[in-house]
Amino acid sequence: MAHVKGGLVILKEMVNSLSPSERKVATYIIDHPQEAIHLTALGLGEKSNTSSAAVIRLCKSLGVKGFQELKIRVTGDLQTDDATVYRDIEPNETYKSIIDKVTANTVQTLKETVDIIDENQLKKAVEALANANSIVLAGVGASYIAAKDGEQKFQRIDKNAYSFSDIHLAATLIANKGKGDVVIGISFSGDTQEVAKLLQLAKQRDITTIGITKYGNSLVSQYADILLHTSAAKEATFRSGATSSRIAQLHVVDMLLMCLASNHYEETIQHLDASREAVMFLRD
Repeated sequence: MAHVKGGLVILKEMVNSLSPSERKVATYIIDHPQEAIHLTALGLGEKSNTSSAAVIRLCKSLGVKGFQELKIRVTGDLQTDDATVYRDIEPNETYKSIIDKVTANTVQTLKETVDIIDENQLKKAVEALANANSIVLAGVGASYIAAKDGEQKFQRIDKNAYSFSDIHLAATLIANKGKGDVVIGISFSGDTQEVAKLLQLAKQRDITTIGITKYGNSLVSQYADILLHTSAAKEATFRSGATSSRIAQLHVVDMLLMCLASNHYEETIQHLDASREAVMFLRD
C-alpha cells in the first residue's frame, strides 16, 4: 500500500457528511483511535452502538478498500507525534507567536495533504498532462492563485497552459477544446459552482478533467475524472485555514510539475534552460 497514514484526517473531514450510523462509528474511531485499531468490524459496531454493517458502509463512504485499510491508515497516524490542532491568532499577540502559529498550520496542512494524496490518481493526472494538447486551469478567489501558478509553471516547460478566474472566458476556451485536452478545476470546498460548471462543460466536450479539492463528495468531484485531494484545513476566525489550504493547492501543483519533469527529464531540462536564457536575455 502506497500510503499508510491519513485515516484520522479523512474521518475528521468526512464526519459531518456521513449518515447517522456511520457518523457514530467515525466519531468513536476519532475519540478512541488506539482502541479502534484493535477491534473487528463487529466489535467496533458494538462499541459505537451500531453494527458491523455500519462499519463497512463507513469504509465505502470514505473511499477506502475496507476496514483493514482504514485501521492501517489510523495506525500510521498514531505513530506520528504531530499536533493536529489548527490555531488561530489572538488580539495583540506577539509577532513571534503569530509566526509560529501560521507556520505550524501550514506544515500540518501539507503533511495531511501528503497523507491523503492518491498516488494512482497522481500518476493518471501526470500522464494526462504529459499527453495534453492544452491545459486549462480554473479557480475562483484564492484558488485562482494556484491556477495562475500552474499556468506559468507548465508554460515554462512548453505546455500550452491557460488559467482563468473569469468563468465566461474559461467557458469560451473550453467550448473549443476536445479529446486530448485537459481541464483542471481547483476549489478548496469542492462546491464552487463556477468551477464545477466548467468541469461539467469539459466532460460534455470529452475533455479529461482533473479536480484539486478536499476529500469527499462534492460538486467538483462529480465532474472530475481524476481527483487530487488537499487537506481541508480548519477554518479559523481570521481564515488562517484558508491560507494553509492555498499553500496545499500550490503544493499539489508542484507535485504535478515535478512528477511530469521527472518522467520527461531531458526534455524538461531543455525547456527550462531555454526559459531561463530568455529571461537572462531580457536583463542584458
